[in-house]
Amino acid sequence: VWVEAEIVNFVAAHSGHWYFTLHDGDSQLRAACYVRNNLRIRFQPFDGLQVRVRGKLSLYAPRGEYQLLVESLQPVGEGALKVAFEQIKLKLAKEGLFDEELKRSLPLLPKRVGVVTSPNGAAFHDILNVLSRRTRTVNITLIPARVQGETAGEEIEAAIKLANQYNENANEKIDVLIVGRGGGSSEDLWAFNEERVARVIRNSLIPVISAVGHEIDFTIADFVADRRAPTPSAAAEIVAESEEGLEAFIYQRTQDLFQLIGYKILQARSDLQELALAPVFTEFPNRIKDWRYEIEDFREQIQSALLEKIKIKEQRLESLSNRISPLKLASKLNEKKTRLALLRQKQISAIKDVIDAKDEKLKISMASLDALSPLSVLNRGYSIIKNEKGEILRHINHVNIKDKLKIRLANGKLEAEVLRTEK
Repeated sequence: VWVEAEIVNFVAAHSGHWYFTLHDGDSQLRAACYVRNNLRIRFQPFDGLQVRVRGKLSLYAPRGEYQLLVESLQPVGEGALKVAFEQIKLKLAKEGLFDEELKRSLPLLPKRVGVVTSPNGAAFHDILNVLSRRTRTVNITLIPARVQGETAGEEIEAAIKLANQYNENANEKIDVLIVGRGGGSSEDLWAFNEERVARVIRNSLIPVISAVGHEIDFTIADFVADRRAPTPSAAAEIVAESEEGLEAFIYQRTQDLFQLIGYKILQARSDLQELALAPVFTEFPNRIKDWRYEIEDFREQIQSALLEKIKIKEQRLESLSNRISPLKLASKLNEKKTRLALLRQKQISAIKDVIDAKDEKLKISMASLDALSPLSVLNRGYSIIKNEKGEILRHINHVNIKDKLKIRLANGKLEAEVLRTEK
C-alpha cells in the first residue's frame, strides 16, 4: 500500500531499524522500516517530515494493532525535499565526492557519446538534434533508463554500470556519458539526488556530464559529475564544442598564417625597394664607367709594351742573321738530313720485325680458334640441330613427333620435321 503522511515519534534503534508513526491530522499508523530496507533510503528521516511510503500492512499481535512494514520512503513537498537534499549533499561533501581534483577532463574529440536517459523523453531528442547538427564524427549510444519514479535511481545506476561494462570489451569505446533528463518538479528530479546515483557517477571510469532539468535546477548529480550542463541540449553543445573549437582553431591559425605570409611579402618588397635606392646601386653605373676607362688605359699600355718587345726581338734577330754564314748553315743542314735518313731506316726495320712477330702469333691463335669452333666440327661431317625456339638439342628425350627442327651443316641450313624417334 502507499501512504502519504507526516512522520512523528521517529526512533532510530541501535539495531539499525527505524520506528515511527505516520500521522495525517485525523489518524495515525505505526510503521517500521527494517535495516535491510532503510539502507536503500539515502537520507535520515526526522519528525515533521512529510513523506510518501510504500509497504505492507501487518498485524502486531502483542498490541492488536496494524503497522506498516516500510519498503521505500520518499520525502514529499518542497520543504521536505530540500531538507533531504541538504542532508545527502552534506554527507557526500564530507566524504570528498565533490572534490575538484576527482573531476576528470572531457576528451578533446569524443567519437562515441553514451546517453543515459528515457528513450521517450524530449531530452534524448534534444541531444540527438544538437549532435547531429553540430558534429560530423560523433556516434551516439543510448542506454535507456527511467528518470522519474520509485525505480528511477536504480535504473540510472544500472545504466551507468552497463556503459562501463560495455567499455571493458568494446573496440569502439564510449568516450563520455551524458546523464540527465528534461525539466520537472523537485519530486520529478529526485532520482538524480539519490546517493546511489551520485556514487556510481563518481566511480564511473567514463567521464560524466550531468544534464538535469533547467538552468535553475541543481541536483546532487551536478555536484559529483565531471561537468555540469544546465540542460540536455547544453550538454550536447559541450560535447560538440571541442570539434567546433578545433575547426575554429585550425581556421584561425590558417588565417593567421596567411596574414603573416602577406606581411612578410610586403616587408620583403619594402626592403627590396629600399635596397634598390641604396647608394651602392646608384653609384654602380659610374663605377663601371670608371673601370671601363681604366681597362682601356691598361689595354693601350700592354699593346705599347708588346710592340716595344717585338721591335727589340726583330733588331736582335737581324743582328744574329748577319752573323750566320750561309755555307756553314748548308753543311749543318746536309749533316742533319743524312742522320735523319739513317734513323728512318732503322725505325722501319724495327717496325717490320714487330709486325712479323705479331703476324706469326696471330696465325697460331687463329689455328687454335679454328680447332675449337663449332663450324670446324661441321666441316668434319657433323651438324647442329635446334628446335623451333632456337635451343640446341642434346638428347632424344627433348624431341617429340612432328616437332619442327633446324639443322646447320657446314655449308648451309635445313628445316626438318620429326617423323619418328628411336633410342
